[in-house]
Amino acid sequence: MPKDFGDLSDGLHPAVPGTLYVRGTNGGIRVAPDAGFDVVFGRCEPDVHVCVAPDDPYVSRQQGSISRQDGRWVLHNLGHLPIRLPGGQLVLTQHHVALPVAYTPLFIVAPEREHLLEVRIVMRPAAPVVQSRQEADTREPAGYPLTPTERLVLVCLGQRYLRPEPWPQPLSWDQVFRELRRIRPEERWTAKRAAHIVTGTRLRLSAHVPGLREEEIPPPLGNALNHNLITTLLATATISPSDLRLLDEPGPPP
Repeated sequence: MPKDFGDLSDGLHPAVPGTLYVRGTNGGIRVAPDAGFDVVFGRCEPDVHVCVAPDDPYVSRQQGSISRQDGRWVLHNLGHLPIRLPGGQLVLTQHHVALPVAYTPLFIVAPEREHLLEVRIVMRPAAPVVQSRQEADTREPAGYPLTPTERLVLVCLGQRYLRPEPWPQPLSWDQVFRELRRIRPEERWTAKRAAHIVTGTRLRLSAHVPGLREEEIPPPLGNALNHNLITTLLATATISPSDLRLLDEPGPPP
């Protein structure tokens, strides 16, 4: 699978349910669920199927593997560094965890930075609808629907997660306001307006996702609500690294 093979978070060509896609620094691999094949990833390209962090000596030559077990794809950490899943869960050395049938960005947590390994497992398609594709209603991809304005503000808020940066945290409301004013100077942005938009999105999703309401989080609250919101959006492919283009190009009016 070449390096420029589409965007794993935005959907793929039809494939057998359970098909595994893994992409690292220089490309990736696709594996059918019945192939009996373990995907090994790590720093040393000749010794792995998917190369990640080739220039970081902290990453193991064979950092981990993904294998098919009991009908599920399971991530095994073979290296010394932890691997972080969306939501903050760490898979420590010699530990393993079953991966969800979805798009999952994995981050190898090195001392100087985190390294992205993209994984997608194809889900079973919905029952076909007897209707022309040209006449069918437009459907949202995997994730939660966002308005263009919500997407812009959330990408501003969570841009450190999307790059990704080491130990990312949400931007402050003042930083978000300054970014929005830079991108769309003709609009009347304030820090309060940005916070109001994000709060509305968070409360709407809280009906489906735990950890998005103040009463669910033990004090001190800090950035926990916005952190939980951003990691939820990443885990469900509602936002993805491709959305960073919104920070560099003018978008349509809300």
